Amino acid sequence: MTLPAQRGRLALLAMAGIWLAGCAQPPRQAREAAAAQHWSGRLALQVDQEGAQSFSAAFILSGTPETGRLQLFSPLGSTLAELQWQAGLARLTTGSEQRESGSLAQLAQELTGAKLPIEALFAWLRGEAVQSAGWQADLSRLADGRLVATRQQPAPQATLRIVLER
Repeated sequence: MTLPAQRGRLALLAMAGIWLAGCAQPPRQAREAAAAQHWSGRLALQVDQEGAQSFSAAFILSGTPETGRLQLFSPLGSTLAELQWQAGLARLTTGSEQRESGSLAQLAQELTGAKLPIEALFAWLRGEAVQSAGWQADLSRLADGRLVATRQQPAPQATLRIVLER
């Protein structure tokens, strides 16, 4: 066999190997990591009760509804709070203070003044119109990076507005 023919066969084998490698399934951990999501932008929450509360911050939301992290930042970029969770444990850190609970919903309410639908929030940000107790999400402007969710019941009424970074 001539040298050019050998090189041609080697090149063909190399291309076949590359093609086959592209068909391989990633390891399970890699697939699970790919399922984790990441969003950032600004959020505002208004809770209509006596002495109406408003809350606004930059945010980074990452992970999944089962294991995740929500970081909130001031306009100057300093960390206001961090909420981390995994199965059976949630941790809220504000400044040098840290609280733990078995309830993510409880700590989210302590942080924001309203029961936030964290599980539904992940779905809404993926464009899925899921229901969450009392909450209605308007996903019509999600393609523009905007999401509005309102809660009528149980009182007090709350409005969550999110603007995603592009």
